[in-house]
Amino acid sequence: MSNVAIRVEHLSKAYRIAHQTSRSRYHTLRDDVTNALRAPLRRWHAPAAERQQPSELFYALDDVSFDVHEGEVVGIIGRNGAGKSTLLKILSRITEPTRGRAEIYGRVGSLLEVGTGFHPELTGRENIFLSGAVLGMTRAEVQRKFDEIVAFAEVEKFLDTPAKHYSSGMYVRLGFAVAAHLEPEILLVDEVLAVGDINFRRKSLGKMHAVSRSGRTVFFVSHDMSSIRQLCQRVLWLDAGKLKMQGTAEETTLRYEAANLATAQASDGHFARAPQPARDFYIEWVELRDREGKPRAQYRFGEPMEIVFALRGQAPQDGYTVEWVLFNERGNRISFGAANPVRDVYFNRGDNRISCRLESLPLTTGSYHFYLSVRVWGLARWDEWEDQVAFRILLCDPYNSGFDIPAGPGGDFVLAQQWSVIRA
Repeated sequence: MSNVAIRVEHLSKAYRIAHQTSRSRYHTLRDDVTNALRAPLRRWHAPAAERQQPSELFYALDDVSFDVHEGEVVGIIGRNGAGKSTLLKILSRITEPTRGRAEIYGRVGSLLEVGTGFHPELTGRENIFLSGAVLGMTRAEVQRKFDEIVAFAEVEKFLDTPAKHYSSGMYVRLGFAVAAHLEPEILLVDEVLAVGDINFRRKSLGKMHAVSRSGRTVFFVSHDMSSIRQLCQRVLWLDAGKLKMQGTAEETTLRYEAANLATAQASDGHFARAPQPARDFYIEWVELRDREGKPRAQYRFGEPMEIVFALRGQAPQDGYTVEWVLFNERGNRISFGAANPVRDVYFNRGDNRISCRLESLPLTTGSYHFYLSVRVWGLARWDEWEDQVAFRILLCDPYNSGFDIPAGPGGDFVLAQQWSVIRA
């Protein structure tokens, strides 16, 4: 027990989800007032079964058990909705479990989403001291680390500006700097570093390496398998609220990627998604189409591809963007696309069919998959969909040499090239 940092035993978290009926459609203020006046009489006459709103019990976590030892760096992987963030919220004491128990042995620092723990009306300087106080540190201890935190977060110019005026990237930089530098014994980090730029992500991973080498425990959630493999010694794979597998980082991530690619590549290029009752606006299905407009999941080097998005519901506001990130079969992100800001194209509330054309796929032979999202640029994502939309390059022979170039240590792209002898 002495070297256990986190002990989770038969942990479950259930939520009751209400479902709309034919009567619960959108209506006006007059309808609401009329319904409120009629409600007592309607409840008196209606049978009990009709008075109950239909609902469903949903388990975000279902009987999860594991131990994390002091000084371990443990990754958590799984699709969106698998229960990763719910688990971290229980460990951070933000929410309580329905069943089971979670024991924490040490001071916890959490970075679960953009702006967690910051007061928007306080300045960056004040929020640093507030976060330190929440972690149980004295003012002198925070002051000793203050300059290092500010330098790491790169927010010197805005240190005395209220946090409500910070961009999402500034929020993440300062939040991570506080969580990592104020010396918690256990550091919980959700997938927030994706908001930061590539240099900050690299610096943050280096800091987490340093935190783990100092003997502190790191619990790290990420969809980036290369980061998981670099940082973590052990990985937990959550699937539909259950702990599907735990093992070494290499073994668990490879099994996870193989399972997702096998599921995805059974498709003919049309990828349908289960309804998302918790979201008002989400990606319903995606098709990968060839130059003739036919859905296809297998391509050759240099062929074009059209990605067609079908969106369900109505966007919360105009000016939204659709994004994709392309990953190889080792889980490394290799390319990125977005309507805005890459092409300065914006979509409005009524736009529910979106197309992105890729003129060429200059990829080596192997499997690839997309991470997809919808949001207003710079704000939190309204919807995310990962792993299931995938395709395979069957043959990479760009110069008809008879040599198939496989994905692997050589890379994922083949650049246009011409070779010749220079005569003196």
